[in-house]
Amino acid sequence: QVQLVESGGGSVQAGGSLRLSCLTDGYTYAFFCMGWFRQAPGKEREAVARIDRDESTTYAESAKGRFTISKDNAKNALVLQMNSLKPEDTAMYYCAADPSCDSNWSGFEIWGQGTQVTVSS
Repeated sequence: QVQLVESGGGSVQAGGSLRLSCLTDGYTYAFFCMGWFRQAPGKEREAVARIDRDESTTYAESAKGRFTISKDNAKNALVLQMNSLKPEDTAMYYCAADPSCDSNWSGFEIWGQGTQVTVSS
């Protein structure tokens, strides 16, 4: 059974940075597309960024220029570096895996438990 374990969330002031990590097994890391999503209270879950098998990346407009998704090969970890954080980035952040690498984001079917990010003004 595939497991995704997030870490790195916390509280930070606006303008600050956080680095989220998602640990998984070697097969998932190597062969699945992976991504980050977030869900704020009272809002629907939204995509943040994804990285595909060829390591191409895609970002939501809200993340472009501030967030960077990458892979840490030494740790089998998916990483989301978040800079210039804003209060509107406050949400639960989820790591997800897509075994089919569906290009329209609908294939993400494996989810972690989430890590909370809180940005204060």
